[in-house]
Amino acid sequence: LHKRFPGGHVTMAGANSPASLAQRPIRVLACDEVDRYPATAGTEGDPVALAVKRTATFHDRTVLLTSTPTVRGASRIEAAWEQSDQRRYRVPCPHCAHLQVLAWGNLRWSTVGEGDDKEHLPATAHMVCTECGAEIVEADKPAMCEAGEWVAEAPGAGAAAGFHVSELYSPWRTWADIVREFLAARADTELLKTWTNTVLGECWEDQGESVEPEGLAARREQYPAAVPLGGRVLTAGVDVQDDRLELEVVAWGPGEESWGIEYRVIYGDPAAAATWQRLDDALTAQHQREDGTHVSVAGCCVDSGGHHTSAVYDFVRQRQARGVWAVKGMAGAGRPIVSSPMRRRSGKNRRPVELFLVGVDDAKGLVHSRLRVIERGAPGLCHWPAGAEGFDEEYFAQLTAEKRVTRYVKGFPRREWVQVRRRNEALDCRVYALAALYILRPVWDALAPQEA
Repeated sequence: LHKRFPGGHVTMAGANSPASLAQRPIRVLACDEVDRYPATAGTEGDPVALAVKRTATFHDRTVLLTSTPTVRGASRIEAAWEQSDQRRYRVPCPHCAHLQVLAWGNLRWSTVGEGDDKEHLPATAHMVCTECGAEIVEADKPAMCEAGEWVAEAPGAGAAAGFHVSELYSPWRTWADIVREFLAARADTELLKTWTNTVLGECWEDQGESVEPEGLAARREQYPAAVPLGGRVLTAGVDVQDDRLELEVVAWGPGEESWGIEYRVIYGDPAAAATWQRLDDALTAQHQREDGTHVSVAGCCVDSGGHHTSAVYDFVRQRQARGVWAVKGMAGAGRPIVSSPMRRRSGKNRRPVELFLVGVDDAKGLVHSRLRVIERGAPGLCHWPAGAEGFDEEYFAQLTAEKRVTRYVKGFPRREWVQVRRRNEALDCRVYALAALYILRPVWDALAPQEA
C-alpha cells in the first residue's frame, strides 16, 4: 500500500480508514469513484475532506476527484461538478464543422411498425447534427473525437477544472451497442438507473417517486352527496402545529378506494382547551351519505410527536373508546404502517394512553403509489371533491411535498423521503387517516349499504 521510488512515493488508502487518510502529507491526491465512498471514515467525517487536508502543506498541490455519478442530490461528484467550470468535449460535425456535444438526445435509430409492437433497429443508430440536421454515422466518430476540444460551460475565476464525458465518445463502444443496452434496460428501473450512471455518466433522478400536484387537482369531481355511496367508513388524520391543528376526513371503501371529505385548519394554541374542543366538534359532526344515512368519523389518529405531546395525550385519553388515538411517526424502511400500541402516561394523570407508532416511510410510499392510480374502480383510487373548501391547489401541493430518493450512508444505499417544499401537512394528515383505517381494520362486506 506504500511504494517509494526516486523522487516520490505512491500510497494507497481506503476511504473507510481514517488512519490511512491521515498518515502523511500528499502533493498529488487522486480520489477515484468518490460516489461509492462511505459518508464518514469511521467517526472522523467525510473521507474526501480528510484526504484533501493532507495536501494543505503544498502550494502546488493537485486534487483529482473522479467517479461514475449515482443519485442526484446525493452524489459527491455532482456537487464537485457544479462547483467547477463544467467542461464538455465538443466535436465538429463532419458536414458543417459545428462544434457540439455527443448527447443521447441527438441519437436516432430506425423502427418498424407502430405502438408497443414496433421493432427497433439498433444497427441504424446515428447522430443528428444540432446545426445542419445531417446524419453523423459511427464511421465519423474517430475523426470527430480527434478534432474535438474541451469547452467550459461555466467559466469563472477560481473555479476548479471539471470534465464530463460519456460512453457515446468511447472508441470501444458503438452507438448500436449503447442503443441495444438501453432497449434491454428500459423496462427495469434498476437496470435503467445503472445504464444512466455508467453509459451517459449522468445522475439518476427518482422521477417515478414524485407526483405532480397539477394532475391531482385536475381530477377533482362533483360528489352526489357529502359522502359518496362507496365511502363506507370515515377516518381522520390530525397534524399538530405550534399555532394550529390541521384535519382531513377521508371516506374509505373496498380496496381502500378513498374520497376526501373535509380538510380543515383549526387555528389556535394547542395548549388551549378551546382549540381541542373545536377539533372534537369536527370529529363528532355528521356527514350525509348518498343513501340518505348520516355517518361520522369512526377512527382518528392525532400526531403526538411534536412539542404538544401532553396536550395530545390529554385530548385522546377521554376519547380512546370512540376511536381517537395518539400516534407518533417513525421513519425507516420496513416498519409496519401501524405497530401494536404502547402505554404512555403524562403529567399527574395515572390513566395511560395507548400510543401507536406509524411507519411513515411505508405509509407515504403507499399513499404516493395510490395517487398515481387513475383507472375508475381500481383498488386504491383517490377522489377529491370539486369546489369544496380546503381541497385547493395548496392542498395538492402539500400532498405531493415529498419525494423518495436514494441516499448513500456509509457506502450503502438507503431510500428515504425528503421534502421538496416547506409545507407537507396535507400528506401527514392523509398518512394518519390511513393509519386510523389500519387500526380499525373494517370488514367491508359488513359495512355494505343496505337495500331499502
